[in-house]
Amino acid sequence: DWAYKTESSPGSRQIQLWHFILELLQKEEFRHVIAWQQGEYGEFVIKDPDEVARLWGRRKCKPQMNYDKLSRALRYYYNKRILHKTKGKRFTYKFNFSKLTVVNYPLWERGSCEQPWQIWKTATVSVSQVMRKG
Repeated sequence: DWAYKTESSPGSRQIQLWHFILELLQKEEFRHVIAWQQGEYGEFVIKDPDEVARLWGRRKCKPQMNYDKLSRALRYYYNKRILHKTKGKRFTYKFNFSKLTVVNYPLWERGSCEQPWQIWKTATVSVSQVMRKG
């Protein structure tokens, strides 16, 4: 279930920002605006903050969205320990996949996968649906 749906799609406004970011990171066509950091577990860089904000605003039917508003929404996840800002690196954030896994997939066997973040990069399950249940 791709995070970018048309404005008229049922439930199109219910996705959470962190899930939208994960889905952007999965798509090859968005590598020029957002990408995983090489060699860094769960770390990503927003290469074009204005474009990511525009995509998020378009997805949420909020044409006035900008990076200031988007970054404020990202800061909400700091206290929830879903992600954090990487110190000393501009527009760089890091997901706490163990926290997301525990919250969203409490029965997932941690020993079953060498790199848990790979699950998030290739997941076909709508994580936002799981979050709404919890």
